[in-house]
Amino acid sequence: MARRDKSAPKTPKEPGRIKQMYQVFKMTKRYDPSSVWWMLLAFVGPLAAVVVTGIFISGNNVFGLVLWIISGLLAGLLVFLIVLSRKAERAAYSQIKGQPGAVGAVLKSSLRRGWTASEIPVAVSPRTQDAVYRAVGRGGIVLIGEGPKTRTTRMLEDERRKVARVAANVPIHIIHVGPDEDSVPLHKIASTLGSYKKALTKAEVYAVNNRVTSLTTKTGLAIPKGIDPTKVRAPRPR
Repeated sequence: MARRDKSAPKTPKEPGRIKQMYQVFKMTKRYDPSSVWWMLLAFVGPLAAVVVTGIFISGNNVFGLVLWIISGLLAGLLVFLIVLSRKAERAAYSQIKGQPGAVGAVLKSSLRRGWTASEIPVAVSPRTQDAVYRAVGRGGIVLIGEGPKTRTTRMLEDERRKVARVAANVPIHIIHVGPDEDSVPLHKIASTLGSYKKALTKAEVYAVNNRVTSLTTKTGLAIPKGIDPTKVRAPRPR
């Protein structure tokens, strides 16, 4: 058997859970200093509430009070991780805001169950890099314009007509993500899609998605480089 070459470079180890969480915390703090206070409140609030409850219920039972304190620590840690995850996600999106392909990054990482979409846009302006994305779910078809309304409105209407030809009677919604004041922020895309009234069954979603996918052509616009929102989520406690 051949001996292992000791001079060969070793594969770098992935950071542990604690180190990952600390890296996410530092990144979030750098882009949103106020998030530290929210995370502190998220930890201290549940801890204090559980401990106070335990004092009234346990009385002089020291063992019971210790259990209440442990429960409070676990509850505070859980809420802390939830807030950290949300804040880190927003911080990550703030880094890619305004870049071509930012909507694709959100669709890749944040879509809820029942929705399907591609990180690659269905239409792109070669000159301005404005783009149109499409998502299909229980709420119907959603067309998402990435860029100023003045430049994406026509692109969205063209795509709406194409989709309507192959998906008649299916609700088609349009949202804008860009510099306009009434545009939808990146971190609210998923919640906006989830707010639409259910109009399709699961089987219909699959059928409609197959129909509209036949309209898609390759655009060549990739997700912007930088921090991937899928990699900044805080690890879940075990």
